Amino acid sequence: MTAMLRLERVSRRFGGLVAVNNVSLDLRAGEIVALIGPNGAGKTTLVNLITGVHRPSAGEIRYRDERIDRLAPNQIACRGIARTFQIVQPFPRMTVLDNVAGGALFAGGVPTIRKARDEAMEHLQFTGLAAFANHPARTLTLANRKRLELAKSLATNPRLLLLDEVNAGLNSAEIDAALDLIRAIAAKGITILLIEHVMKVVLKATTRVIVLHHGELIADDPPDRIMRDPRVIEAYLGSKFAAQYGVSPP
Repeated sequence: MTAMLRLERVSRRFGGLVAVNNVSLDLRAGEIVALIGPNGAGKTTLVNLITGVHRPSAGEIRYRDERIDRLAPNQIACRGIARTFQIVQPFPRMTVLDNVAGGALFAGGVPTIRKARDEAMEHLQFTGLAAFANHPARTLTLANRKRLELAKSLATNPRLLLLDEVNAGLNSAEIDAALDLIRAIAAKGITILLIEHVMKVVLKATTRVIVLHHGELIADDPPDRIMRDPRVIEAYLGSKFAAQYGVSPP
């Protein structure tokens, strides 16, 4: 199957720091792929490279056979790549509805404010936020601000959605609800790449797991193989998983 997104030997340096080092990977349409690794492994930097926040120091990024690594973030968003942010930052004084309508209006190709608000309400219904449509975004709980991030991203009409730790700070029940929402988004035909530390989500939601360590790709396999990979256990999962799966770190 032809890759929707392809990274070819992508690196990013910040002065003397190599944040991403020679990473090559493909994402295919319809996948839910996890991106995991220790803090500082380069995960968010990789998402920033894909979405145009940073430009690669070396390598190429192609989306649907078009090279995008020299495009601005708004140009990339208009081509169908959306993202959420690890630190949720809605427009606090704007209503929940208008936070989402902005995405529809400026990146989703919707021609009028009225139409943007109509579409925004559909996304709020989908994400379970319709009851808060007219509330200021600053009044939402953390879990609902995370849902607002998803609604804002969906309003841009993406084909590929990059989720940066959407479950961080949530309790177990909230994580289960977020997991259901991720699956519902995928059922719409949206390809998902998620940075994730909650291994329950990785095991239950994804078909493939990409592992970064010190900016380098060290594994790219289905979840069951990743959980038994000695390199991944040593770099990220630790001795608890080694004991659980009967694998000894090298």
